[in-house]
Amino acid sequence: MHRLSRDEARRIAVRAQLLDADRPGDVVEVAEQLGAIKIDPTAVIAPSEHSICWSRLGWVYEPGHLTKAVEVDRQLFEYDGHFRPTSVLPFLWPLMRTRRLRASTRDYLDANAAFRADILKRLGRDGPLLAADIPDTSAVQARDESGWYGANQVPRMLELLAYLGQVAVSGRVGRQRVWDLAERVYPAGLAEPSVDEAESALAERRLQALGIAREKSSWSGVATAGEPATVAGSTWRWRVDPAAVAALDDDPGGRAAVLNPYDRMLFDRPRLTELFDFTFVLEQFKPKSQRVYGYFAHPILVGDRFIGLLDAALDKKKENLVVGAVHELVPFDDDEREMVHAEIRELGEWIGVPVRGLDA
Repeated sequence: MHRLSRDEARRIAVRAQLLDADRPGDVVEVAEQLGAIKIDPTAVIAPSEHSICWSRLGWVYEPGHLTKAVEVDRQLFEYDGHFRPTSVLPFLWPLMRTRRLRASTRDYLDANAAFRADILKRLGRDGPLLAADIPDTSAVQARDESGWYGANQVPRMLELLAYLGQVAVSGRVGRQRVWDLAERVYPAGLAEPSVDEAESALAERRLQALGIAREKSSWSGVATAGEPATVAGSTWRWRVDPAAVAALDDDPGGRAAVLNPYDRMLFDRPRLTELFDFTFVLEQFKPKSQRVYGYFAHPILVGDRFIGLLDAALDKKKENLVVGAVHELVPFDDDEREMVHAEIRELGEWIGVPVRGLDA
């Protein structure tokens, strides 16, 4: 049983997410450690997949690095809304092929068996293809309670087939996905672990990415990976990565980081509150009159504390990064303010635009 102070637990979490002073070397190292890089088109400042990489790598990161790793080197692959390291594919593969689908999804696939076969045949003959290049021959439309889909059933069917490991995203043209048969995207000769072995390995990888997480939490998916731990002042049962505990004495120190709202560091909201005393609410889907910090405010981490939120956006012509506010959750001291402002200016430099509205 590891007995950790709250400071130690936070340092483990920050370091596991590559947000300490010791920056990683490249985008593949980022993906290997984080396990998944969220893809989202919302680009108030920059798309999530790019700002997540920038917050780890800094100014050396270029979006082309991610594209090359995915489409040329095949060190990463796209699956279920994330870029993931190819090293986890052998463990996802058996889960893809044994997915238990909801009854409504099974009924949809059964009713559209011919449509499903048409897509696979078209990709086999003509792929890789954009969804727009594939005709919709569906017999039944799926209910769209989310509002994300239109009447065209091709994107919906492609995503289901990708979830089941039959097709895969081979690349992108702008924000549009290019699809192909999975056998032509994924490497041949994947290992064949059992479902139990695969789930155990993925739990270990999730814990590696988090450093420390609540035992058997649905937010983290670490189950009982790693080793048990207690955290001072917390009644939770924790699991901790033993390698992260062993590295506590080798502390490179902290830094300032501006995090995209879809950053993996922020996903486990209960852990965020329990360890960091930070309750993060994304106000993107709130009416404007109910927003406190802004439409797409980016949390600001300094060292192992969340001390503020950045409300900023590119202007309509994308010529300036306009800072609406830097909200101080706790009063900044002079050093913290300097670090935060320097990070915001570096963000502007990385995007290639001046920063407007930031106090001197």
